Amino acid sequence: MKYELIHSEPIYQGKAFNVQRDLVRLPDGNTSQLDVVKHVGAVTLVPCDEQERIWFVRQYRHPAGEMLLELPAGTLKVGEPPEICAARELREEIGHAAHNLRKLGEFFLAPGYSSEFMHVFLATDLYAAPLPQDDDEFIKTEAIPLSTVFAMAAQGQLRDGKTLAALFLAREHLLP
Repeated sequence: MKYELIHSEPIYQGKAFNVQRDLVRLPDGNTSQLDVVKHVGAVTLVPCDEQERIWFVRQYRHPAGEMLLELPAGTLKVGEPPEICAARELREEIGHAAHNLRKLGEFFLAPGYSSEFMHVFLATDLYAAPLPQDDDEFIKTEAIPLSTVFAMAAQGQLRDGKTLAALFLAREHLLP
């Protein structure tokens, strides 16, 4: 199947993402107008400490209208390697760095409308190394025993998509 981009125009330029409107020729020759959220990409971390606890952040998510329990994550800077972003976000969000940072996988967050591509890392052998949090972030950290994390996910207590996907990728590295 062949899809052809005929025309693209910027619609919105924002802090975290841009929106563009694309005119695309479909495989049957017809055209369709598609709005695309353009995002530079991001990382999600699964930080596991020596006490076999996974570190989470609880923060307000305005589109959801509530506080969500999520794994630490952050947006790449333009041209930034995901490993560098992961190391920085770990320190900013939970105040720890990792002697071992292992890439577990990657995925598109919502490819039906967004280009955001997520890189997932397992962070182990943690040690205190805080960096200041972003000015617009008001987060609380929570270290939850590994023995309960996957049950929480199965019971619907974790409702953030990137968190669920990252835990799925980390599962074989965390559970016997």
